[in-house]
Amino acid sequence: MTTWTTTERITLGEVAIEGDLTLAEHATGVVLFAHGSGSSRHSPRNQYVARELNKRGFATLLADLLAPEEDTRASRFDIGLLADRLVGLVDWLGVQPATAGLPLGIFGASTGAAAALLAAVARPASVRTVVSRGGRPDLAGPALIEVTAPTLLIVGERDDVVLALNEGARTTMRAHAELRIVPDASHLFEEPGTLETVAEEAGEWFAGFLTAVLPRRHPALDHVAAARRWG
Repeated sequence: MTTWTTTERITLGEVAIEGDLTLAEHATGVVLFAHGSGSSRHSPRNQYVARELNKRGFATLLADLLAPEEDTRASRFDIGLLADRLVGLVDWLGVQPATAGLPLGIFGASTGAAAALLAAVARPASVRTVVSRGGRPDLAGPALIEVTAPTLLIVGERDDVVLALNEGARTTMRAHAELRIVPDASHLFEEPGTLETVAEEAGEWFAGFLTAVLPRRHPALDHVAAARRWG
């Protein structure tokens, strides 16, 4: 699967954030990543999952939700602010030539899962589905019952507190929601094979909900193909 990655500077209101946009040669959908508190687009766990999704033919955007000058402890846990940034990124992807026609899903980790669910409420026509990894959907508060996007909650078996919170969130949600428990996994899925399970579960879920009518090809990849033909 041929991919093409660019680092984009994305202006959202009065701030500019950076994101790594990876486009698959014949993308069938795009997945926006919402990292957890204290993390960034350089999260090795999210990067791994993104690479696995790229192999399945999905475009991905891993973005910093806060500008460097905003990165404080208070901002990291400001779910409303993080959700607003995700909404801005959803809108941005919706007007980029390479991604405008692609069905979109959000992959949220930790507090990013709550922000992802709020963004899904704000943009129900754009966000097809949400996947949460070790997430805190409970932090979405009363908005949980407003979520219409099918949601997959992935939690480690040994992450007792977060597992209980996810079980409660699944019960509260009116949308189609499923809980997948990864055996022997803790909160960060550091145990051998557990992150691979997360990527597999997420990939299968997105494959079921993100299917474009016609595959989209990033124009820059035409130059790659031409170079191979004439090189």
